[in-house]
Amino acid sequence: MPQEYLEFEKPIAELEKKIEELTLFTSNGGIDLEEEILKLQKKSDQLLAEIYSKLSPWQKVQISRHANRPYTLDYIEAMMTDFVEMHGDRAFADDPAIVCGMAKLDGAPVVVIGHQKGRTTKERVIRNFGQPNPEGYRKALRLMRFAEKFNRPLITFIDTQGAYPGIGAEERGQGESIARNLYVMSMLKIPIVTVVIGEGGSGGALALGIADRVMMLEHATYSVISPEGCAAILWNNGAKASEAAELLKLTAQDLFQMKVIDEVVEEPIGGAHRDPRRASELLKEAITRNLGEVRSMEPDELVKLRYEKFRKLGTFDQL
Repeated sequence: MPQEYLEFEKPIAELEKKIEELTLFTSNGGIDLEEEILKLQKKSDQLLAEIYSKLSPWQKVQISRHANRPYTLDYIEAMMTDFVEMHGDRAFADDPAIVCGMAKLDGAPVVVIGHQKGRTTKERVIRNFGQPNPEGYRKALRLMRFAEKFNRPLITFIDTQGAYPGIGAEERGQGESIARNLYVMSMLKIPIVTVVIGEGGSGGALALGIADRVMMLEHATYSVISPEGCAAILWNNGAKASEAAELLKLTAQDLFQMKVIDEVVEEPIGGAHRDPRRASELLKEAITRNLGEVRSMEPDELVKLRYEKFRKLGTFDQL
């Protein structure tokens, strides 16, 4: 897949284009420019590390939405085996914006649920840009109950701007479907591990996020509203999204400091989209480790600790 560059990555793009040109010239012209290429590559790597070491919240929002960023199905394919996708909520329809199914993680059976955005324009339309309808959450709920019935750990991947706000979705009970997922997840007597892999937006994200361990990838974001939506409400000006991103405290680092999440999972330098294979390896290690920590707990203890975890969520400053 061709590499897409964000606005703040333009200096890197220029260097990598130069490297590509010299490499092509070397292979076609028979002139050895290997030393020059290595120097440029070293400079590019250093610049990439420098830029990604001091990202602003708004830049992290842009990375979390990157078109090349791995999605739920990419991680399932890289980390798990024997995935069998399940469809439909047995009430209205199937919702491609949420994928659910059974799989094996290191040979052990698990149930996996996650938001799925589309890669191409056609797929994005089919998957409604990763914004689920009520039937998507009810499909997820069906698989959650399946996981509990057969005593299988539940792994969820969060990556959505939010639940779809259309009239039809509201008519079919969007709010109720999200609320019911929150209620049921809080009571499930099985280990639950959640990872925010891209965007985590509002209740549409939280509907898959009541877990024993909540993690975020290093450049993912998680907030009650998008920066654009926040800016439109506060200042009636969506162009102030970057300012809103600062105030929302939506980065993995901010949320870890406030104890909203349990762990920040490292990404390869330059983001998961630059090295999806390495990103999958790092994420698999974190999921496996956290799942191992909660897997030995008794069901009643899991529910009790999960309840306590979300009752004391977050921090505040007293002026």
